[in-house]
Amino acid sequence: MGQNADYESFDKLELLMREVFIKVGVPAEDAAVCANVLIESDKRGIDSHGVGRFKPIYIDRIKDGIQNPVTNFEVVKDHLAVAVVDGHDGMGHVIAKKSMQMAIDKAKQHGLGMVAVRNSTHYGIAGYYASMATEAGMIGITGTNARPSIAPTFGIDNMLGTNPLTIGIPSDEDFPFMLDCATSVSQRGKIEHYDRIGKTMPQGWVVNSDGSTETNPKKALDGLTRGSSALAPIGGIGEETAGYKGYGYATAVEILSAALQQGQFLRALSGAGLGGEKIPYHLGHFFLAIDISAFVELDKFKKTTGDILRELRSSAKTPGQDRIYTAGEKEYLAWLSRKETGLPLNEGLKKTLKALKEEYKLDSFEFSF
Repeated sequence: MGQNADYESFDKLELLMREVFIKVGVPAEDAAVCANVLIESDKRGIDSHGVGRFKPIYIDRIKDGIQNPVTNFEVVKDHLAVAVVDGHDGMGHVIAKKSMQMAIDKAKQHGLGMVAVRNSTHYGIAGYYASMATEAGMIGITGTNARPSIAPTFGIDNMLGTNPLTIGIPSDEDFPFMLDCATSVSQRGKIEHYDRIGKTMPQGWVVNSDGSTETNPKKALDGLTRGSSALAPIGGIGEETAGYKGYGYATAVEILSAALQQGQFLRALSGAGLGGEKIPYHLGHFFLAIDISAFVELDKFKKTTGDILRELRSSAKTPGQDRIYTAGEKEYLAWLSRKETGLPLNEGLKKTLKALKEEYKLDSFEFSF
């Protein structure tokens, strides 16, 4: 988190977010869901999607009138193992949690369950919803489109969102296999994190309109907003390091987040009207739950999964490296460390939290720093 970091308990930060959500009109039950999704990101060490994004992504959008604090969760089609939902620009965390639960319930009945969503908003870390499935003894898959950020291979326009394709798989270990990452080399939330801590970004994350790579996070964020910069897809700029693969996966997620539910896509998700005014983002998601017991005994599946992960971690290591990780392991280790210390907060985030406390008159709320 950078220099001059203090620590705050997760429970206290979750309470603060919940109370502020309620102050801006989110019903108490929904506020609890939203705050829980956000704090879970910080618990897993994913600082790009937690409390640091609370104000700019959610509170400010509600105040700007482009996100509805009260969620109208409308099931517009429900047929056997599938459903289509319209979220009416409500709270993405609430829409996503209800949709994944619907997919899980359908999987219990049919072996598979899938729900496609239109007109939603940013739903936080995708791994939260995949984890709902793994905790139910299922494989969970989810994806979402997002405001344009990624340039197609050989392009410089930000056309695709960071569009994660997230997969959670239960194992016999203390944590599931959890692949939760953007289809870009990095994503906007991580660049925002670099900007907050005053750190230069690595080469190759962002491409400017002249083809150069941008390493200044503030300039990158400005360029992404103005459309003069774009994120590189997984694999990087061009084809030499297989950037077309990330571009292809991002496109697949875009299609699944728009075509099945007849939602909006690509530049229609920019959040800006023809005159540059702020408008709702109208994001799309999809959620798939697969009931493992419909294929094989759950314990046998978990053991095989665990055996695969352990064999990977025990394979020969690159000279100078003492450990190989599998997806989801670092997040589990982050939780083991952070549950004792709480969340490290840099000066910028502390200032934001104090301002929220003052603005929403949470006089009884006391920080530890």
